[in-house]
Amino acid sequence: MVIGLISFYIIVAGAAPAYAMHIMEGYLPGSWAIFWWVVTIPFLALGWRSLTSITKTNPELKLLLALAGAFAFVLSALKLPSVTGSSSHPTGTGLGAVLFGPLAMCVLGTLVLLFQALLLAHGGLTTLGANAFSLAIAGPFAAYGIYHLTKRLTGKERIAIFLSAALADIFTYLITSVQLALAFPAPVGGFMASLVKFAGIFAVTQVPLAISEGLLTVLVWNWLQSYTPEELELLKLIKRKPQSNESV
Repeated sequence: MVIGLISFYIIVAGAAPAYAMHIMEGYLPGSWAIFWWVVTIPFLALGWRSLTSITKTNPELKLLLALAGAFAFVLSALKLPSVTGSSSHPTGTGLGAVLFGPLAMCVLGTLVLLFQALLLAHGGLTTLGANAFSLAIAGPFAAYGIYHLTKRLTGKERIAIFLSAALADIFTYLITSVQLALAFPAPVGGFMASLVKFAGIFAVTQVPLAISEGLLTVLVWNWLQSYTPEELELLKLIKRKPQSNESV
């Protein structure tokens, strides 16, 4: 059922050709491209340590790590044209951030962006630092924080999963808008005018996409609970009820 829903999502969201939302190759001024690389690299180093620790301590989680990366790759490769000629897409990073933490997702998300830049011409190598900061760093950290805060306040697992995926998606686009506004301030109104403009471009399509991503992530979470409870228990995300021993 989950595979069918993802396939339907791909057909609907990918029906029309469009340019990818990732900041394209050569679009940012050189100084800003270097700045975002400098900001991103420390997170990648910490993320690599996190991934190494996870795989060494619990090698049985490698398949789940691959699933989180594949989920992010498929969703972030989808493109939905916006009314302004730009495009929006889901991010898919919320699930991995909840499962393995935001640092691990920094590396997985950056690898996703690298493959998309090389294989699908989405984004670019010079702008990889900026794209990684918005999608692979800011989004996962937002998802992780939203998940744990919602879980603590409501105690509702599925609500926490939905909000973490949906709001992290929106937060990723807000950070991208900030990056573009910093690089290209408006002649009149400066940074704030550009921020409103760039954020408004993506808002029309990104809000429904974020809601859709949240719902899809909940469905995948339900599937994981049904078919990989041992791994989720190992990650301390669920606690299975002990089976009662029937007296003979």
